[in-house]
Amino acid sequence: MAHNPISEIASLLQSTSINHHPDVRYDVNPSTSASTKIPVRVSPSHQPSQHQHRRTSSSTSEIPASALRRPPRNNTLPPLPDLRFEQSYLARIKDCTTWYAVAWITVLDQVLMPLSQGLVYNLGLFGWRAWNGEVQFKGAGVGARVRRWWWGVNNWKLPGAAVRR
Repeated sequence: MAHNPISEIASLLQSTSINHHPDVRYDVNPSTSASTKIPVRVSPSHQPSQHQHRRTSSSTSEIPASALRRPPRNNTLPPLPDLRFEQSYLARIKDCTTWYAVAWITVLDQVLMPLSQGLVYNLGLFGWRAWNGEVQFKGAGVGARVRRWWWGVNNWKLPGAAVRR
């Protein structure tokens, strides 16, 4: 068995870069502000006097309590459905009594449905491309005018019989 020199070099580099006896003073990440978590305490809001209001409004270190309280979330959306194939497939074959029914559901889910979805998607995509290709040069908007002008400046032949306006 021949030795691969590249794998030997990679193995050598990996084994030499491992520090087998780390030192706490040098090899540990320094602490950050995320290392310790201090909970925020918000005092109940009170109406400051006129003198206090002027003093606190010029202070940039204080955050108003209204900014710290988040508005309640509205749960208007239903939970996301489980779109994994296995769950829906097992639910469909649960009541099948013959292997023909299981085979039909399998062919339907694995062959016919993806084929029909791809067919509809591609027909729509090809129809969009054909419609959009004709509209690009026949339109009366600014984009079509700029496009016709650019093709004319470059002496390119306009595709089809594009009407110049």
